[in-house]
Amino acid sequence: MQQGMIHLYVGDGKGKTTAAVGLCVRMAGAGGRVVFAQFLKDARSHEREILSRLPEVTLVPVPEHVKFTARMTPEERAEAAAFWAQTLETAFALAQDAALLVLDEALDAARKGFFPKERLLRLLGSRPRGLEVVVTGHAPDPALLAAADYVTIMKNGKHPYEKGVCARAGIEF
Repeated sequence: MQQGMIHLYVGDGKGKTTAAVGLCVRMAGAGGRVVFAQFLKDARSHEREILSRLPEVTLVPVPEHVKFTARMTPEERAEAAAFWAQTLETAFALAQDAALLVLDEALDAARKGFFPKERLLRLLGSRPRGLEVVVTGHAPDPALLAAADYVTIMKNGKHPYEKGVCARAGIEF
């Protein structure tokens, strides 16, 4: 069995989650089992709807609603940290016999202190030999960059948000 690789989709541009979902679909199409975990997002992200219809894909549960981290009280942050830390553990446990694990926005969850980046690095280092892992987020940590086999940087050139256009269903979420 070939060693699975680590993919980072990072940057300030749109497309990180979209690329990760595309790889999920590709892997499911090839008959591989996929585990899809999201951090700092809730059940309203529409990619979850279509992925839930693919028998090869296991979705790790997310809350119905998630507050922006800057609006959380200290108690809400503590609750969220416990939830996202458990989500990380659950994702790796479910992926023991999977071909692909996606950790969408895990870089940001670690950067914002919802779980230690060292824990993410240890889990990546001890993953099953053939498991491919995609990790997305805005700011890549140097240690994660070093551990990655693929690094794709999404750069924002222009976005309708700059003109006051809110996130649109099916496009941004």
